[in-house]
Amino acid sequence: MATVEVSNVSKKYASTWAVSQANLVIPEGSFFSLLGPSGSGKTTLLRLIAGFLRPDSGVIKIGGAVVNDVPPHRRDIGMVFQQYALFPHRTVLDNVAFGLEMRGCGKAERFERARQALEMVQMAGRENAYPKELSGGQQQRVAIARSVAVRPAVWLLDEPLSALDRKLRVEMQSELRSLQRQLGVTTIYVTHDQEEALSMSDAIAIFRDGCIAQQGTARDLYEQPANAFVADFLGSANLLEGIFTKSTAGMCVEIEGVHLPVASNQPFAIGDKIRLAVRPERLEFAELSSAKGWGLPAVVESITYLGSDSRFVLRTRRGTRLVARAASRSHLGSGGLTEGSEINVSWKPEETAIVAQ
Repeated sequence: MATVEVSNVSKKYASTWAVSQANLVIPEGSFFSLLGPSGSGKTTLLRLIAGFLRPDSGVIKIGGAVVNDVPPHRRDIGMVFQQYALFPHRTVLDNVAFGLEMRGCGKAERFERARQALEMVQMAGRENAYPKELSGGQQQRVAIARSVAVRPAVWLLDEPLSALDRKLRVEMQSELRSLQRQLGVTTIYVTHDQEEALSMSDAIAIFRDGCIAQQGTARDLYEQPANAFVADFLGSANLLEGIFTKSTAGMCVEIEGVHLPVASNQPFAIGDKIRLAVRPERLEFAELSSAKGWGLPAVVESITYLGSDSRFVLRTRRGTRLVARAASRSHLGSGGLTEGSEINVSWKPEETAIVAQ
């Protein structure tokens, strides 16, 4: 295991900063995800850590040692690529043993370690098969086995599950996380799939336009996003513009003429413009005729049944669009409300995040 440190690292292509002033400390043994849309810089940073690219500025350390000028094969890393990168003319066993061969490992030892790695990924018995004889999921398992056979200090995975169908992808997420815990290896995982990052990671860094927009635990990022981009990218969020004010009920935000209570210890002044982020599953609503307490009046525009839950698209009286989710078996999803129903929308103040404008 090794700690990975990235200090003020930048990489520029022509006039574009692919990575700009990135700072990360990834503790040894942790599972750390780099999350963001395509072109946001996450894969570039992974390749900088791997040694396939050299930073234009900044310092990268693995296990406390600066590795800016150290070639990939001397960084004690294992890499899993998005497209597997298996040799078609080599058997499964030979593919897995290849990295060990390049490191000068003796024949008997490298094949023994390759067989052990194949057992870890449930591919024992397919040692003599060729990649073309395997399914996509099996090929990915072989690629994973090859990367762990070298027993790296740092495990790097570049969107390794993106080519798999959804059901297999979910199964492999669980297996990868279990394998990582078994090995105890420091892991850096690149993905654009928010659900994947949330379910697998000890911590996440969210990228936007080459910069780290926010980093922290999955819970911290989801519950307290720093800005609208993070709130909307990690899951989904309803973003509401309002004015910070005060009423007999305490500190509030005035939205569409309604004073909504807010929980905040930030130094806002009366009259400041602020933005709230509310997750769809946190919205509470009832028919307007039976509503009690504060809330935004709205109309149900559509209801979509999604199996375990239902999705509600709502429109406030001033035209603001809101999205809510509720269990399909609850009174909300079982016919209690229909399209066109007039409702009152509310939420718990402590379940609301105030995000940067």
